[in-house]
Amino acid sequence: MSKAPFTISRTFKAPQALVWEVYTKPEHLMHWWGPKGLKMKHATVDLKPGGMFLYGMDSPDGSEMWGRFVYKEIDPISRLTFVVSFSDKDGGITRHPMAPNWPAEMMNITEFSEENGMTTVKLTGHPINCTDDEAQIYYDNFASMQGGFNGTFDQLDQYLATLHP
Repeated sequence: MSKAPFTISRTFKAPQALVWEVYTKPEHLMHWWGPKGLKMKHATVDLKPGGMFLYGMDSPDGSEMWGRFVYKEIDPISRLTFVVSFSDKDGGITRHPMAPNWPAEMMNITEFSEENGMTTVKLTGHPINCTDDEAQIYYDNFASMQGGFNGTFDQLDQYLATLHP
């Protein structure tokens, strides 16, 4: 199944090196990563090909959710390529807690570019290693994904404002 990938971008009032740093260091990710309403409780980053960003979040109802990025390619301050999955607290791949037919793995590319002191972050993603039905669920949910990432980017924007007013 070949379809157009999911894409979203946002421009932030901060230099590229700072945006890269808050995207790749756990002490920063703890302040902004994840959907609105969830609270980060754990973040570790091993920023190298084959390394992992493992994170845990608590939801308002008391449940927890874990996720991971496994880095494939890293071009410092300009590009990250990684496989995204829901996970357990040990980093093992699990299914989406609310959508069991969601693909287990998605390939994402995040690109960072700066112009006039403003940094644009562009994310492109598509499902991998999945059935056609799982891929279709992914492609059918772009509007929901757009909303989720906009909320996450809102949090990033607010956090960057505290570091680069």
